[in-house]
Amino acid sequence: MSVLSKINHYRRGVMRNLTKNIGKPKSDQGITLVDKSEIKRVLICRPNGRLGNLLLITPLVQEVIEIFPNCKVDLFVKGTLAPIIFENYESVNKIIDLPKKPFKSLLKYLNVWISIKQQKYDVAINVDQNSSSGRLAVQFSNAKYKFYGDLIEESQLVKNDYDHIAKYPVYNFRYYLTKLGLAKTKKIVAPIDLKLSSSEIAQGKNILNDLVHNSKRTICIFTYATGAKCLSEDWWENFYSQLTEAYKDYNIIEILPVENVSQIAFKAPTFYSKDIREIGSVIANSDLFIGADSGIMHLASAVQTPTIGLFSVSNMKKYEPYDNCSVGVDVNLYTKKDYLNTINSILNNGKLSIYSKRAI
Repeated sequence: MSVLSKINHYRRGVMRNLTKNIGKPKSDQGITLVDKSEIKRVLICRPNGRLGNLLLITPLVQEVIEIFPNCKVDLFVKGTLAPIIFENYESVNKIIDLPKKPFKSLLKYLNVWISIKQQKYDVAINVDQNSSSGRLAVQFSNAKYKFYGDLIEESQLVKNDYDHIAKYPVYNFRYYLTKLGLAKTKKIVAPIDLKLSSSEIAQGKNILNDLVHNSKRTICIFTYATGAKCLSEDWWENFYSQLTEAYKDYNIIEILPVENVSQIAFKAPTFYSKDIREIGSVIANSDLFIGADSGIMHLASAVQTPTIGLFSVSNMKKYEPYDNCSVGVDVNLYTKKDYLNTINSILNNGKLSIYSKRAI
């Protein structure tokens, strides 16, 4: 770990200790929400700029919009990706983005906090209870109802998928709403969703057709990931060899990362783009995506393409892709036969992506 990483790790630990009790006891304890239609402005706080983490809050955003159909949502995030991800979310009103390096953009950093205080919100929500900035933003906001993202013990006992990072914020918020007098709901948590448009899907289909020049079904692979999550070149070479041997009737293409590297030495036809929505549109026209835990894996899941997430070190229960026949697999336990069985099951019985159906 570098010196800077150690400093950041220590800083985060100190901030968590300083902010962990914010919102306890709840300041709105005993308040009843009489009419859902009175909720017009909602602030959702997830001050993180990573692609995967931003995609993983889309189920909560969908939940809030469904519960409060008359509301407009402001998102308190970090970096520049959120406007791209939430481009087609009509109820998302404003993106309030913290600069990635606050000490280099101190004026903007301060203006962000001032803007949160100046706007009157009906509800403020912190997505991750361990986020110091998220808890502070909710506390600092001028909101009537404040939810700090605290874990609900009883939800863990009832929901076997509670540990998933896209789902427990929804379960926790639902529980919080019951404390305000709203009825309990048992609806399935929405999938993560990029909400691609029909024109984007059509563009992705054209890109894919230009890449493969045939009408065969397509499997996308993504061979990169950050740090220890990145599987070795040997692993990918062996896997790609098995894949091409077993699925000769399929196109196998590689989606390249922004670093423009390949763990299979560019042996497959490749697609490279820095446009997140364009990458998503290509994957949306594919029948299966296979890749390690990464932002692009979550992107594949967000365009409802059946996704196999390859996990070697990450917490699979927390990050695995879900919905539409998607699954996470532990590469430390899987055999060649296991991979083929899983792939065959998805390709033979899996649902078409909702986007593929639109394109047909």
